[in-house]
Amino acid sequence: MALVGLEELRAAQRRIAGVAVRTPLMPCPWAEDGNRRLWLKPENLQPTGAFKIRGAYNRLAALTEDERARGVVAQSSGNHAQAVAYAASLLGIRAVIVMPDTSPAVKVANTRAFGAEVLLVSPEERDDVPGELKRRHGYVWVPPYDDPHIIAGQGTVGLEIGEDAPDELDTVLVPVSGGGLISGTAAALKLTTPGVRVVGVEPELAADAQGSLRSGTRVVWPVADTYRTIADGLRTPTVGLLPFEHLTAYVDDIVTVTEEEIRDTVAVLARRGRLVAEPSGAVATAAYLHRAKEIGGRVCAAVVSGGNVEPALLAELLAWGDQA
Repeated sequence: MALVGLEELRAAQRRIAGVAVRTPLMPCPWAEDGNRRLWLKPENLQPTGAFKIRGAYNRLAALTEDERARGVVAQSSGNHAQAVAYAASLLGIRAVIVMPDTSPAVKVANTRAFGAEVLLVSPEERDDVPGELKRRHGYVWVPPYDDPHIIAGQGTVGLEIGEDAPDELDTVLVPVSGGGLISGTAAALKLTTPGVRVVGVEPELAADAQGSLRSGTRVVWPVADTYRTIADGLRTPTVGLLPFEHLTAYVDDIVTVTEEEIRDTVAVLARRGRLVAEPSGAVATAAYLHRAKEIGGRVCAAVVSGGNVEPALLAELLAWGDQA
């Protein structure tokens, strides 16, 4: 499979300009320990609350007129769902989104608010139903990560980090689910900012990507196992085929964090960073705070990938942080 190159990344950057926010790289003096420094890339500030708008808009904007007329179908636990719905609304395209019935209510409500038709199914059905709808109605399938346009769109995160980073930046921490974000980000950084290490981060309870990178073959976790983590956006049982090629080519390592560390970091980001992060969006920062020896590096950037968290859960995690 052909890897996404700099030409595709630059094209995506031009295409999404004015739709996706060019989020800042924020210094975090509260996270310095005398030896290390942290910068945050707050993708929770995007119009849909997560980085996914970058890839979704890049994919939909590249559709032909015939494809736009057919409409699109996607599946997601929430952030890709909202991004496709929002991009479709901007482009005048019908969108049908298949979501697990375990998805946070706030993500389901937001997806519907952007004008998409939402179908709730069991977690075991979410990968099969979109294909049935595509065959029955002719919709265009918009995958959450296993697509070069999606990867290129998400890779604009890496282009921006490379353009805004301090000269001393040596390590970039990126959440991993299906692999679209880390694939594009790693490709962008390795092609434009040589010498910077890219380290993926995922929950211990959904560590399929770490197993895949370290074994050299795609590892699949049972859905029931990945659904144990509070990080609902990182429950994908395996990385995609094209993302796996990017992981093996560009990613230096993948580390994991515990559920307790994820919970603690959501509270830290809210209190010290003044950022609302969903559990999935907090894992990269959690690695900086709790896995220093594993990730290495003295000047790190961490992607806060999203902030679509249920208000009740956020309140719970803030209260939990008080007691921790």
